[in-house]
Amino acid sequence: MNLAGPDLIVILLIILVLFGAKKLPELAKGMGQAVREFQKAKDEFSDELNKAGKTDEKTVRPAQANVPRIEPGAPGATAQPDPNQTVAPGNRADQV
Repeated sequence: MNLAGPDLIVILLIILVLFGAKKLPELAKGMGQAVREFQKAKDEFSDELNKAGKTDEKTVRPAQANVPRIEPGAPGATAQPDPNQTVAPGNRADQV
């Protein structure tokens, strides 16, 4: 939608007739305040996104493993399956 000079003049005249000369400064002031509030909210939202996107390297720590190490052949070691043993595929219904 491209508004040329004559189109804008007609629109401004219609606004002047509808609201009157006394209300136009109040309307312009209200519009200016609304635009400022919108820009302020947009900037605050952008700042919050930037803060949330940045991480502090000091607070990020690698996970530590708490799993005890079991040596092979120890009394608590689990038995390893025999690699030479063959296993027949079973029915999936018995795995449920």
